[in-house]
Amino acid sequence: MKIKDFTQEFIMDGDRDFNSSHASTVLELKDGSALASWFGGSWEKGPDVAIWISRRISGVWERPRNVADVRGVAMWNPVLFRKEDGTIILFYKVGAAISEWQTWYVESIDEGDSFTQPKELVPSDVGGRGPVKNKPIRLSAGSVLAPASLEGTVWDSFVDRSEDDCKTWEKSGLVPLKRSCFDIQMVDRPYDKRDIYGKGVIQPTLWEDDNGEVHMLLRSTSSKIFKSDSKDGGKTWCTAYDTGLPNNNSGIDLDRMPDGRLLLVYNPRENLPGYYKGPRTPLVVAISSDNGETFSIIRVLEEKRGNYCYPAIVCNSQNEVRITYTWNRERIVYCSFTIED
Repeated sequence: MKIKDFTQEFIMDGDRDFNSSHASTVLELKDGSALASWFGGSWEKGPDVAIWISRRISGVWERPRNVADVRGVAMWNPVLFRKEDGTIILFYKVGAAISEWQTWYVESIDEGDSFTQPKELVPSDVGGRGPVKNKPIRLSAGSVLAPASLEGTVWDSFVDRSEDDCKTWEKSGLVPLKRSCFDIQMVDRPYDKRDIYGKGVIQPTLWEDDNGEVHMLLRSTSSKIFKSDSKDGGKTWCTAYDTGLPNNNSGIDLDRMPDGRLLLVYNPRENLPGYYKGPRTPLVVAISSDNGETFSIIRVLEEKRGNYCYPAIVCNSQNEVRITYTWNRERIVYCSFTIED
């Protein structure tokens, strides 16, 4: 296996209309160009934070445009997805606190050149419906699954399911968790593979395998990436369990290649001792040929001291890969390459 035509660049190289950027998402356009979105402002949770987009046309990124802004209220975590009719939908969160999030969306029928006026995804929702960080997937049977989570006193994940191409949504049950305690120092019994230490799990990333089963990998407070599986199209999920992959309580993302292999982007390190977080470096791409049972690192994207995190990844039918991620909370980096066997 070879990685060819590797590109790594800042989306915003020079003057910016905001000091901080985070939580990017990326989508391939019909002509092979790329569309990216992120939230940007003075800092996360700031009342001036808005949703920004940029397109990479003929190898050059357009100047970022503000496509959604609720003045005086923080905005978060945009997610791009293409509907069955070709329309691009951009989901995002609005709210001063994560527990108060509401999910809104805008749409584009001209490949990101313009967007509609914002609409609420699920009227009167509080807490956040639809995708929380990572892209939805379309199942072979046609349903759309959006990876979702809730952040309050505890953290929980679920899936929002749409049978009408993102018009209406039905929430699955929460992913079952075997919670141990909120303080690692208080654990006084043998470790169990299904124990969750700390608040729990959030920000799933999804795939469907060749047998029609659906799986999710999850960010956790337990120093490991957790996993849950569904045999009924995402309606119910098994108790989440430890994959053995290190996790520093930071975002991850995954996409499935046409031949069934999986590409995972993550920070391969555990939390600091006694804490529920770890440094967000290095950042790597790993591949799995056994439906997520094991992963091998194939590319290191960042390894210096810093904050390199919250990746998004998409792969097309030609094994062309696109990745975006946060660079020191200042800028968004774009990477692209082709995997050749």
